[in-house]
Amino acid sequence: MELTWHGHSCWHVQVGDTSLLIDPFFGNPHTSLDPSDVDDPDYLLLTHAHEDHIAHAGEFPDATVVAVPELCGFVEDEMSLENAVGGMGMNLGGTVECGDAFVTMHRADHTNGAMTGYEYDVGMPAGFIISDTKPTQESDPDSTTFYHAGDTGLMSEMKDVIGPYLEPDAAAVPVGDHFTMGPTQAAIAVDWLDVDHAFPMHYDTFPPIEIDTDDFVREVKATGSNAEVHVLAGDESFTLE
Repeated sequence: MELTWHGHSCWHVQVGDTSLLIDPFFGNPHTSLDPSDVDDPDYLLLTHAHEDHIAHAGEFPDATVVAVPELCGFVEDEMSLENAVGGMGMNLGGTVECGDAFVTMHRADHTNGAMTGYEYDVGMPAGFIISDTKPTQESDPDSTTFYHAGDTGLMSEMKDVIGPYLEPDAAAVPVGDHFTMGPTQAAIAVDWLDVDHAFPMHYDTFPPIEIDTDDFVREVKATGSNAEVHVLAGDESFTLE
């Protein structure tokens, strides 16, 4: 599984022959790419409807959208995205097969006004657990799993459900504070998830979320977690094995 961070919460995930793009927003200081520089993904995963997560979704009209039904309806009407997984999107707790990947949706603790506005709420915010095998209660040592937490605060489900039952090997967690977890709570999340690899995201995009990522590295160590923290440069890739 190849993971590429395009800044903020935007990730490209390659699983076998299947490409997934999460939260396409290229208007951030960590990427040098425009949407036109990115190959069209097979699947477009949207955690929620704030502008800094769906701003460039309309640039990928051939992708199949993976999001809650309300958000699928919004991007269909506003961005002319016609294809949604299952024909209508999915919802929390569900797992869908996306080519060579299995995508499980879990809730995130956040808000979800359309384009950060207050007129419309478009369903529960989400995070995604992406695996190359179908999740079961039987632990599979050969499975590779990546958790994109979305925009969220610290949740007990990370310790009680996602970590022990979905068993992510790696997690991308928001660390910018103000709108999401900051370094301290994000480090607790990494510890609870019991992952081998942790990636900070959702930071330095605009002034309220500017942080020193060294704080996150120190906080992860302070939890006693054995996770290796990877502070990726924009558009840098990491191979998860």
